[in-house]
Amino acid sequence: MEENFEGEELDNIVILNDEEGNEVKFEFLDLVELDEEEYVVLLPVTEEGEEEEGEVVILKVEDTDEEADEESYVSIEDEEILNKVFEIFKEKFKDDFDFVD
Repeated sequence: MEENFEGEELDNIVILNDEEGNEVKFEFLDLVELDEEEYVVLLPVTEEGEEEEGEVVILKVEDTDEEADEESYVSIEDEEILNKVFEIFKEKFKDDFDFVD
């Protein structure tokens, strides 16, 4: 399955634009499926290219142009969905990351 992201993809790095139009770099960690929807789990990356300790970002994948095979990501307001996606992610990566509640 081929993944297409808006922006560049280098070593699992995804570049997104925030509300102010600033470029923000994230490391792509996983794609989680829940209730026939797809969600990406991203980790913010600092300017030095270092992974930031802290919270991951979970965004819903939306197809914007099926012919061009483009995707966009939207934030999730529903805490219940966020928690379910995060629980799936934690279970898959429990041996790779130290999770702190």
